Amino acid sequence: MKTIVLIRHAKSSWKFPELKDVDRPLKKRGLEDASLMGKVLKDHGVKPDLIITSPAVRALTTAKIIAQKTGFDENQVISEPKLYLESKSKLLKEINAFNDMYNTIFVIGHNPGLTDLVNMLSGTEIENVPTSGAVAIQFECNSWQEVEKRKGKKLFFEVPKKYRNKVEKTEEQVL
Repeated sequence: MKTIVLIRHAKSSWKFPELKDVDRPLKKRGLEDASLMGKVLKDHGVKPDLIITSPAVRALTTAKIIAQKTGFDENQVISEPKLYLESKSKLLKEINAFNDMYNTIFVIGHNPGLTDLVNMLSGTEIENVPTSGAVAIQFECNSWQEVEKRKGKKLFFEVPKKYRNKVEKTEEQVL
């Protein structure tokens, strides 16, 4: 059994237009949502054996925050240039090359490739994986090489908006 959790990077800042796309940082809400989604993933009981991310600052920062929240050593997060703004087909090639010693892998990347990949692997029709959104897909196989189109079972699709409102209401009740 192999499980992949595809996570879109958290909300990035456009405050510094002089920065290259790859260098854009997270904005405050992005930092908060990444932390929230890390907790959501931990609450789902999904523990990564590996976290691999696009090298974009916004994706790498998201990956490290999620690592912290799920108990994964953030120094073990792997930055992979081939995940930066790639198509669903190229992303699938990367997945097929994963080491079979890992059973649960978190992949942090970008749209539109990420949403397209979710739909291709699970056979679902998700219109958009929003920033900090996470989709877990499970495959009944023993090798990442066997992961292919429409063979995955979507376990969950979580978005920060669903939980952000609950956190805000809980904080209001405390006041």
